[in-house]
Amino acid sequence: MDLIDINNIFSVTSVHFNQYCAQLYDYQYKNNLVYRNWVNLIHTNQDFEKIPLTIPALPIAFFKEMNVISGEFKPEKVFESSGTTGSKTSKHLVKNVELYERSFEATFKLFYGDINEWCVLALLPSYLERKSSSLVYMAEKMIIKTGHPKSGFYLYNFEELNNTIKQLEAQGQKTLLLGVTFALLDFSEKFPQQLLNTIVMETGGMKGRGNELTKKELHSILKDRFGVDKIHAEYGMTELMSQAYSNEDGKYICPPWMKVMVRSEDDPLLISFTGTGILQIIDLANKDSCSFIATDDIGIVFEDGSFEVLGRLDNADLRGCSLLIV
Repeated sequence: MDLIDINNIFSVTSVHFNQYCAQLYDYQYKNNLVYRNWVNLIHTNQDFEKIPLTIPALPIAFFKEMNVISGEFKPEKVFESSGTTGSKTSKHLVKNVELYERSFEATFKLFYGDINEWCVLALLPSYLERKSSSLVYMAEKMIIKTGHPKSGFYLYNFEELNNTIKQLEAQGQKTLLLGVTFALLDFSEKFPQQLLNTIVMETGGMKGRGNELTKKELHSILKDRFGVDKIHAEYGMTELMSQAYSNEDGKYICPPWMKVMVRSEDDPLLISFTGTGILQIIDLANKDSCSFIATDDIGIVFEDGSFEVLGRLDNADLRGCSLLIV
């Protein structure tokens, strides 16, 4: 079986997942200097079975310090995470931006059907200030792919957004209201309403904007204000190429080419498919960067492979970055 490429990544099945993992590990260990040096620090013996539970994961903090790439290339796009003034941000150098587009389009189709059946209303005011945001890029491409005249970005023009939603609801148009948390709360407070044909999807984002709400509290407020039974959510990272979606109770489901596991807070080498701990992600689509990433998110992974995010580690930046000499 050939190394995963843009033509076969989205046909991955559970039968082949482990085999692809082993092939990608060998490829990235050989061609990704940052990853190889990290693996050599914690795994001096390369004679081990290359399966999801044993393949070393790169701490996500390295994306703030170095260019995490497999091979040599000039990136078509550089995605950058948000950060406070003066803080370091993560950078994801994307070799082929078409792969990112195909990833989020294939994932959306898997969970919600063809994007051209939808109207997408993006309420991402703070993100729009950052042209290097992967979320903004995804939303922009989704808006274009819908081909719907009402699809677009809505900043703080809540009245226009409200009028648009009412028109779409009256037409019975399937609509996705994709919004950052604080903006959805602000909008729903000013324009509470009953939605019948609109999915509300939050992408997170409350840091520095008042009291933090738990996911359950947030969804309860939004469900009440929008008159819906469930709030959807998207889980993505600057450092990843793929996303997971939640359509109920904050439990995310991955596409077939993405898997989430948990590692113990006490023993970073103790990895499990289920349980509570620090989330660790395998993203096969991230073949030109690093497919094996140790996040700073604390969560639960359930028996069916779905997962829930409980919070983030305190002082999450990796102190050991200084150990890596390249």
